[in-house]
Amino acid sequence: MFAAFAAPGARPSRDDRSHEMLGPTNLPPPLMTSELPGSGPARPPEPADQRNRLDAGPTDAATPVVGAFYDRFPYPGDPLQDGPPPGYNWRWCVDSAWAFAFGALPPRDSAGERPWRILDAGCGTGVSTDYLCHLNPGSRVLAVDISPGTLAVAEERTRRSGAAGRVRELRIARRSLLDLDDEGEFDYINSVGVLHHLDRPEEGLRSLARRLSPKGLLHLFLYADGGRWEIHRTQRALALLGAGSGNEGLRLGRQLLSSLPSDNRLRRHHEERWALDTAADANFADMYLHPQETSYDLRRLFAFIANSGLQFAGFSNPEVWDPARLLQGELLERARALPCREQWSLVEALDPTISHFEFFLSPSFPAQAPEAESDDDALLASGGERNRCLWGWPGTSLLGPDLQPLDLDAADLELLAALEAAPAGTALAALPLAMENSERVRRARKLIRERVLLRLASSGGVA
Repeated sequence: MFAAFAAPGARPSRDDRSHEMLGPTNLPPPLMTSELPGSGPARPPEPADQRNRLDAGPTDAATPVVGAFYDRFPYPGDPLQDGPPPGYNWRWCVDSAWAFAFGALPPRDSAGERPWRILDAGCGTGVSTDYLCHLNPGSRVLAVDISPGTLAVAEERTRRSGAAGRVRELRIARRSLLDLDDEGEFDYINSVGVLHHLDRPEEGLRSLARRLSPKGLLHLFLYADGGRWEIHRTQRALALLGAGSGNEGLRLGRQLLSSLPSDNRLRRHHEERWALDTAADANFADMYLHPQETSYDLRRLFAFIANSGLQFAGFSNPEVWDPARLLQGELLERARALPCREQWSLVEALDPTISHFEFFLSPSFPAQAPEAESDDDALLASGGERNRCLWGWPGTSLLGPDLQPLDLDAADLELLAALEAAPAGTALAALPLAMENSERVRRARKLIRERVLLRLASSGGVA
């Protein structure tokens, strides 16, 4: 699994939240159901075979050992808190992720909502589930995992945060992601740090692909070989020492990394890069003691994707895969001349610290996202919405979706304010602004590129 990356590069205090996504909503009374026997507020008791579907349906060969591991070390080890989770993660805000991948959002329904149907496949202790609820008001969320221990924490986390009050329905269930055929289709599936812990990850991906709507979006996170060189060797050393995957392994693992010579590469790498992330015992165990994991390089990753029948819809950390991060001058020009896949392979070769792949898949990814459309008239005829994954709004000095500094001027602010004040779907050309159309287009393109403005599709709806 993978710890939350809810505030990339920083973790602002909860008191400093200024985005509206975590504010109150006017939703009908929510449903909060549990399929864990004897836990939390629940609907009337279900037959035992429904509450314990993991025992009856198809599972992965690694399920028993992985489930037992996470019962010992519920992961991620983020602390519980009262009230909404801090900050945001735009990848868990479906509007923001959808616009990033497809270039435009579908219109809202007659009630002014986008009632996304969301699956959190491998929810662990509920960190991702919590954000998925708070960042997608009005949606229906199903969170599944194989470990009763982690699910108990997920239920407590979402209860204390008020997650169920943000959505139309929240269900937390002990289910295998291989056994969800009775759940229908989902608009958005989040599966972060899960498939690489299956004995047969390809079966897991095909199972998720079957649950994705024809226009849906899947967000995945998988381990990358390059940046886990030291981790793999530490894992191998602990295995040779007979450390095991329990508390004894935890004790021996921490002892090993603190007692190696100070100039040892494994110790230095851990102290410089992972010590903070693995301060919690569950996080240390997940990194160094896990009994089942697979990692990939780019070649194997794209072969893995090809076997699923889904289309690659982009990395969700595209800045990592930009050669300009590493090269300049003639070398950058040569890199830019390469096809995208070869550019990414070049970055993989040049940066041995990349420890994971995070990306989107879809059954029907368009050849060109509407956002990239060069037709000024089409842009003027479309509407837009402000991205709610921003810090500091309303204001001219913001932090963007990845907490990057953004500076808006008064005219940018005027355009965004006019969009927010106008009826939903109002075209850019129809906004009551003393601004030439050419200026509207220029500013809209800038705001779309900075992901402050999310463009609306001219027609269609949520699948």
